[in-house]
Amino acid sequence: MTATSYEYGPHHTYVDPYAFDGSAYGDFPIAPPHPPRPPERLDIAIDPQDRRRLELHAALTAAGIPPLPEDREAIDRLSALPGNINDTIQRWLQHAL
Repeated sequence: MTATSYEYGPHHTYVDPYAFDGSAYGDFPIAPPHPPRPPERLDIAIDPQDRRRLELHAALTAAGIPPLPEDREAIDRLSALPGNINDTIQRWLQHAL
């Protein structure tokens, strides 16, 4: 954000004291301590059913249907079905957009 100025007459300029861009005060983004190191990442695999459940939650939310707490059982049961059925459900939701 830059300072906003308003002209008052031919020789007067008002500078907004509340406009703040941060650069004059050393307010810069903090760099990460080190770049990400893929070999040091945790080697944890997600269960396929859990992955399908997360993908179904994301697809529902993207389609404008945020899952409610009482929808959990239905989502769990749908996620337990084979992957190709879950893919079909997600495809239907994508076409609903």
